[in-house]
Amino acid sequence: MSMIKDNLAHILENVASICARIKRDPSEITLIGVTKYSPVDQINEAIEAGLAYVGENRVQDAEQKFPLLKPGVIKHMIGHLQSNKVKLAVELFDLIESVDSLKLAQEIDKQAAQRNKVMDVLIQVNVSGEEQKFGVEKTGALQLIEAISKLNSIRVLGLMTMAPLTDNTNIIRKCFKDLKDLLDQIKDNMPDLDNVQMKYLSMGMSSDYEIALEEGANMIRIGSAIFK
Repeated sequence: MSMIKDNLAHILENVASICARIKRDPSEITLIGVTKYSPVDQINEAIEAGLAYVGENRVQDAEQKFPLLKPGVIKHMIGHLQSNKVKLAVELFDLIESVDSLKLAQEIDKQAAQRNKVMDVLIQVNVSGEEQKFGVEKTGALQLIEAISKLNSIRVLGLMTMAPLTDNTNIIRKCFKDLKDLLDQIKDNMPDLDNVQMKYLSMGMSSDYEIALEEGANMIRIGSAIFK
């Protein structure tokens, strides 16, 4: 018997408990179920249990799974997106969390315009500065958003990052704190634009979402803790 329903309930209880402790409203937290390694029947079980958002890492996996999912679920692209997969990504996803260059944004804008769609995106920031990680550097994020703001068929809704794979919670916490500081800085320095709404901070996964919530995340991406 699958434990997915229980796992999801446990995470939501934990989120509520953390929010109570740090005086935040749990209804402001968006839980994204990361379905990278999960078959369709498990994802549908989670949707039946109340999961409203799913996140896929690969466009080709989304192409196979999404037509078989129960209706109504909101779909996020959370993995690295290559330019040659943008057309399909714009068709399949409601939000792309991994925009890290103007070139990629321009291709998203072009494909969205052809479909009379405004594509919602987050800017992926490589806060930790790790060479193997995707994402714009912290120092280039504001400039990138300003450039994207001139495009008509793409809307920036916030920032996303991935913490380093480490057991050192101080390093993880600093990474999340730096992204929150960057979000605040961009809010303070960006002119008021319809297509830039810095409202989402997507950070924290199964192993570190408690720290992410403490540091201001309002979008957490949980995979193994739901689909284990």
